[in-house]
Amino acid sequence: MNRALATIVLLAAAGTAAAEPRVFPVAETASQNDVYPDRVTHFPHGVTGLADVTYSVLPGFRPLVLDLYQPDGGAEHPLVLFIHGGGWIGGNTRHSGALADFPQAMAQLAAEGFVVASVEYRLSGEAPFPAALQDVRAALRYLKDNADRYRIDSSRVAVWGGSAGGQLAALAAVSCGEQGLDAQPAPARTECVQGAVIWYGVFDFAPVVARTDEAAANRYLGCNGSCEAEVVRHASPVTYVTADDPPFLLVHGEGDRTVDVGQSRDFETTLRKSQVSVESLYIPGVDHSFIGRTAAETRSATLAATNATFDFFHQLFGKTQR
Repeated sequence: MNRALATIVLLAAAGTAAAEPRVFPVAETASQNDVYPDRVTHFPHGVTGLADVTYSVLPGFRPLVLDLYQPDGGAEHPLVLFIHGGGWIGGNTRHSGALADFPQAMAQLAAEGFVVASVEYRLSGEAPFPAALQDVRAALRYLKDNADRYRIDSSRVAVWGGSAGGQLAALAAVSCGEQGLDAQPAPARTECVQGAVIWYGVFDFAPVVARTDEAAANRYLGCNGSCEAEVVRHASPVTYVTADDPPFLLVHGEGDRTVDVGQSRDFETTLRKSQVSVESLYIPGVDHSFIGRTAAETRSATLAATNATFDFFHQLFGKTQR
């Protein structure tokens, strides 16, 4: 076929396509609804995973999402909300420490009779404190508001976090009723939880921001040169401890060079003085994220922390149903 004839054929084909208008669904008004098909994963033991469930949409920010793991069966289950670490500057819903397949670990907890959610939040480069805490509280409210949809027993809710996520989880647990920490008015005490597990968390920012090499905390707190004492106080879980706080499990490596183990020891003392139920596990020789000197030490410490965490949730909420 010569070039001229080829051109005529292509033009004719284009004309044919244009003669058959394409038809798409059209809404009555401009729509920003997310209609992308749900990302559903089927894990062992009847657990269904829903990825990137939107729980909050704030003007000027990306939609905020969480991953959800649901056990099978029609019964309501306790909820565990996991909050990832990453120095408030990074991290995501699908990793924690040295656990090589964190979604699998979340699915295992779900298989034992819990609805499990792992939440994204605004990082310090997006918005400083209290933005991340506001997001955690919004996620708790979203899940409780949708308790029927996700088969959640909203009277049995716990938070779990590590490092930066540990600070957020602890603050969420002890700040029940502190409505000044919310981005917008919300029903009082709807963010409250009944338990908390904290891995190598920050509970008092005063000694942290005093370190000249602590850029991550300063950025999270929105400090410019130095942190105001009031900002440090408001972001520190130790500020809010009262006798009404829920039970805690604190887990920390005694060789942690990122978050000093004294953070957990001092917070444990504060909780005990306030008559708050607290258990602790201090693991000798391991660093942040339970990293040991050998792969065997890392594995042993990680499994010890994870098993203690799962056991705590079972003890907290009693026998779970599947």
